[in-house]
Amino acid sequence: MVTLSVNALQASVAQAERQVQQDRVRVNQDTSRLDASRDQLAQDKQKLADSQRESDQATQAAEKPPQTVDLTRAIESPPRAQQVLPAELAAPKPQVNSLGQTIGKFINVTA
Repeated sequence: MVTLSVNALQASVAQAERQVQQDRVRVNQDTSRLDASRDQLAQDKQKLADSQRESDQATQAAEKPPQTVDLTRAIESPPRAQQVLPAELAAPKPQVNSLGQTIGKFINVTA
């Protein structure tokens, strides 16, 4: 009778050891899945942050009206007094002699 209860106890211990081993395997699998889920969560958070940043930039760009060009001011030219021709395009100024006559007039009158 003692041998039967020893055999029964050995069988119970063996079954408990198998159960512990199965539980360890499940814990390891759950740990691996948890790590994978954490990695996926980090990636999803990064994608969300990127999407929100792009959305904010697009919203700011849409809210800012484009600069308009005032065509009337773009076409305006400065007053005549402020307009200056480059030296190579300007006509030479007439030279004045000691009598206050321009050389051109003096030549035309005497000729």
